Amino acid sequence: MWRKLSLRGRINLLLALILMLGLGINIARLVLEAGPRVQAEDQSVIRLAREFVETIVAGLNVAPDPDAQLDQIVDDLSRLRHVSITREGDAAGKTRERPEEEGDLRAPPAWFVALVHPEQTSVRVPISVHGKSQSLLITSHPDDEMAEIWDGIVTQLEVGSAIAIALLLVTMLVVGRALAPLQALSEAMTNIEAGFYDVRVEPGGSPELAAICAKLNHLAATLGEAVEGKRLLAERAVSLQDSERKEIARELHDEFGPYLFALRAHAGALTRLSEADKSDPVAFRKHGNAILEQVNALQQFTRRILERLRPVGLAELGLREALGALVRMWSETHPDVEIKTSISNALGDTGETADLTIYRIVQEALTNVFRHAEATAVNISIDAAERQTGIYGSRGCALVRVSDNGRGLRPDHKLGLGLTGMRERILALGGTLNINSGDDGVTVEALVPKAAQP
Repeated sequence: MWRKLSLRGRINLLLALILMLGLGINIARLVLEAGPRVQAEDQSVIRLAREFVETIVAGLNVAPDPDAQLDQIVDDLSRLRHVSITREGDAAGKTRERPEEEGDLRAPPAWFVALVHPEQTSVRVPISVHGKSQSLLITSHPDDEMAEIWDGIVTQLEVGSAIAIALLLVTMLVVGRALAPLQALSEAMTNIEAGFYDVRVEPGGSPELAAICAKLNHLAATLGEAVEGKRLLAERAVSLQDSERKEIARELHDEFGPYLFALRAHAGALTRLSEADKSDPVAFRKHGNAILEQVNALQQFTRRILERLRPVGLAELGLREALGALVRMWSETHPDVEIKTSISNALGDTGETADLTIYRIVQEALTNVFRHAEATAVNISIDAAERQTGIYGSRGCALVRVSDNGRGLRPDHKLGLGLTGMRERILALGGTLNINSGDDGVTVEALVPKAAQP
């Protein structure tokens, strides 16, 4: 049952139990103290009544009619609540009349009387009137004190219950208002789980709940931006793939078409020469050499297309050798540009996907340097970066930097398809790509997560 209760119900139930326990302990204390209280009150009343009687009867011998005076005293003292005073000879014949105000007291139940178990106490007070010995009998009546104590217990129970109920209602109201945002938070989380990231919760309640509401709103906004970014990334990736396919198709059409046409033409010419009655060795060699040239051009073109699709030797030789071959190619074609490469030994195994991404970053950065930067020096560094923790888990990273001393980017420069595709590829892997441009050149810096270790 406790597990099925809401937080509000648990707090209210716990508070009610505490109030009931406190009220019960206080009432139990009063009930347990009732017996000693009745006994102490009984002894105190008897003592006071005896002293009072001894004082007022001291002057009876000087009264004109001592017996009448004594009867008047006894009659006046019969109105006392907790004791009765009678002449010893009249004790059996007189009954004590209960004062009117005692009728307002609640009669104690039998179990309370049995628990208190009052005992009636009687004390004789000897007196002498003109040498004649008499006695006054003082008898306690603990029922009156017991009724007062019970009436006080019932009154305290009623007042305490009223106060406890009022306090419980006020606390329930305060707790309800304080925990009101929980329902809104639950509904908001349900909407976020369903994909409605524009949901917001009005901060309210205690400062802690208000902070949670604010953080949930920020989380929903962040998730919405992440999902929208993911959608745009997927859309951009599809667009880039389509653009790349179109470019490859165009190159295949533009390059393969003429070569194939030329091969067909030379092959046809060779067929016709073979059917002639008189062979012409010079013509055979001419068409054969032309076919070899076309085949060699097709091989180079095929190698260039394959290089774009997959770097040659990356999987076989590894990242260091593949980058070394790439740098040597650019150094041979641009001997006036100094290219320095530094790959940290602490980099370790990055994985096939990370290797290809690092290679493409360096390849695209070098291509832009030699096309646009007019630089004389390029520095390439690949180091092991600190481990990062996020939605992709805790993974090591490779920090790739390619910097040049060229003229930098124009303020209105927009990234081309190459770097845009690289950025989106790295974002999809959980990394980052930053491009910083200044008077001292451009620095391309990428954080590439390594492959997750099994």
